[in-house]
Amino acid sequence: MSSPQFEILVPKDKEGTRLDLFLSTQNLDLTRSRIQKLIESGKILVNGSTAKPSHKIKAGEKITVEIPPPQESKILPENIRLDIIYEDNDLLVVNKPAGMVVHPAVGNYSGTLVNALLYHCKNLSGIGGVLRPGIVHRLDKGTSGLLVVAKNDLTHVKLSEQLKDKSLYREYVAIICGNLSKKSGSIQAPIGRSLKDRKKMTVTKVKSREAWTEFKVLKSFGLGDLLQLKLKTGRTHQIRVHLAYLGHSVLGDPEYGGRAKWLSSLSVNKRKVAQEALNLINRQALHAFKIGFIHPRTGKYLEFQAPLPLDISQVLDFLKSYEI
Repeated sequence: MSSPQFEILVPKDKEGTRLDLFLSTQNLDLTRSRIQKLIESGKILVNGSTAKPSHKIKAGEKITVEIPPPQESKILPENIRLDIIYEDNDLLVVNKPAGMVVHPAVGNYSGTLVNALLYHCKNLSGIGGVLRPGIVHRLDKGTSGLLVVAKNDLTHVKLSEQLKDKSLYREYVAIICGNLSKKSGSIQAPIGRSLKDRKKMTVTKVKSREAWTEFKVLKSFGLGDLLQLKLKTGRTHQIRVHLAYLGHSVLGDPEYGGRAKWLSSLSVNKRKVAQEALNLINRQALHAFKIGFIHPRTGKYLEFQAPLPLDISQVLDFLKSYEI
């Protein structure tokens, strides 16, 4: 199997950036540590010559990236049911259930979407590495909804480019705690890793990246709003962090204030009703409802929707039936 090669020209505004850091922002879907290993092994060249990960890039330099074929995966295929919305020879669109981890990681090598994909597909893109074959973008374990998966490297690269230039359309629905003061708007606040809890993200100016979420209130209830959300960027936990930043966490979110913290802020009467709503869902009420992209081979725009899962529908029915 030949190794795919990609060329990237350094733009003027990135001059002086470390080589490994720059490449980690280019939607190659490679971890920074893997990028460093590829640089050190001579698979990434600058103007045709080897370089160090710490090399400070200059405007106009041509970076060549060669991604070796994937190593034999130690991740085992598992016969796990997949809700496949669309499939062809290049890609598939999957409706991921809440509770399923997208790809294996330390302490979690079984029961993931990747395990299921390896059983279902003969081939997956190797760009994501051994642990993330085919994975172009991710959803949190507790978030349900649509993902597009690449079966080959060309498809993976083209879809990643659409992620980078923001032409890959992603729309979510969420139930939030409380009611927003505006019916629509955008949240533009940089997101980085929390210094207090490294497993969480937060709005911060320290080692952060631009993050942009658009929202629209679809329906208001006594306890909260049903929102439509559109991602303009794709940071880790972006929607959950942005809504918590506004003071309106996703209902049910255990990490960003949508359960115990929310309950403690309510009056006694509202707290009882809110607890009933939370009893209907054991995760954040967030669903990747719609995805749209240009097919890398045909050039046609494709768009797909996934219906609301049962738990979110039950919470909505409860909110509709109960007046605070």
